[in-house]
Amino acid sequence: MRKNIFVPALTDSQRDEISTVEVPGGFSLHGLLDYDTLITADEFDFHELLDRARAELRAFDGRVDAIIAHWDFPTSVLVPILADEFGLPSPSLESVLKNEHKYWSRVLQRESVPECVPDFCAFDPFDPDALEKIHIPFPFWVKPIKSHSSQLGFEVTDAEVFATAIARIRAEIGRIADPFDRALERVDVPAEIRVAGGRTCLAEQVVTGTQAAPEGTMFRGEYHVHGLFDMRKDATGHSFAHLDYPARTVPEDVQQQMIDVTERYLRHTGYDNGCFNSEFMWDAETGKLWLIEVNTRISQSHSDLFAKVDGSSNHGVAIDIALGDRPRMPHRKGEFAVAAQCMVPRYEDGIVRAVPGEADIAALQRRFPGTVVHIEVQPGERLSDLPNQDSYRYKLATLYIGAPDADELERRYREAIDALPFEFAETD
Repeated sequence: MRKNIFVPALTDSQRDEISTVEVPGGFSLHGLLDYDTLITADEFDFHELLDRARAELRAFDGRVDAIIAHWDFPTSVLVPILADEFGLPSPSLESVLKNEHKYWSRVLQRESVPECVPDFCAFDPFDPDALEKIHIPFPFWVKPIKSHSSQLGFEVTDAEVFATAIARIRAEIGRIADPFDRALERVDVPAEIRVAGGRTCLAEQVVTGTQAAPEGTMFRGEYHVHGLFDMRKDATGHSFAHLDYPARTVPEDVQQQMIDVTERYLRHTGYDNGCFNSEFMWDAETGKLWLIEVNTRISQSHSDLFAKVDGSSNHGVAIDIALGDRPRMPHRKGEFAVAAQCMVPRYEDGIVRAVPGEADIAALQRRFPGTVVHIEVQPGERLSDLPNQDSYRYKLATLYIGAPDADELERRYREAIDALPFEFAETD
């Protein structure tokens, strides 16, 4: 019998990636709400979104077999609520919120894997004396206790930079903070955490090193990692330039340490019947391993790379678990030995005048078969008005490239950037 699988904010690229997945008996893919509603909206009414999603599912003329979360908040929190109401496998809402809430997560990390946790403290960004109450010396990071895609995250080097960052945070934090508070109302939050509502921020010690990310699953208590990625930053050290698969910059014993630390932490949070990806920083000089964060879903940034190297998108394991089946993932059955998700960045504001056309993209794909290009901007847009950008650069395009070896992968990335023409008008 064909399974009916629902994916909130389903996109065409997700449909393409999920087409690499096989489900016994076949499946039909259905969107739930839309991308603009769940991802790019100027504001989110959590209860309204939940009611609308619930109504769509109840109106469906057929059986609802699985609901999958591939996006950050609010999708990540809506799905466990809906899955519970429809009797479907999913992590508990509480275990998801423990990870989504950056301060709650850090407290739980300090309890379970203290050797890997940077120094941190919560503070109120609306407190005029906030800086005096942060015990971490400069430089340190500041970020809301709930954000995604590095939004409203700033490295603070002095009081002036702190003031600039806090002004931006105060103006924009409510977009995610207020609906996140509505989600927190649905679980029993410990008193220590309850004082840090959605409009709270976190200050964290700056850590440096080589960054890598395991991805895996927890299914009925069975923990498994199916891939590990290099997370390579650009020259500024603030933003990612590209993700490489499989990882090669971190020794195998350190990779195993990342895997073991993630398991200890996830079990401590009670997380089960879901996917995860975690991020670590390893200091090669000192041997110190730092846990950056754990996300309670597959990484969509990894999806095409798994398909290129292993022969199937990681959507497969998410679908398996959502259907109540043990997750299955092929290994090294793909067309390429290595693959990368690469960013085409711009570091100054501007108004987009022209973007690569279909002919430019087709020519690049003829040179490097298998390359996928997602143009993220359109003519007439001002970069500083774009939603969901990090604090240090604008993303013009995302490339997914495969190659027979690492050196060839680097060459293809450099040549792909040169082959994609963008034009900008300067802003005042």
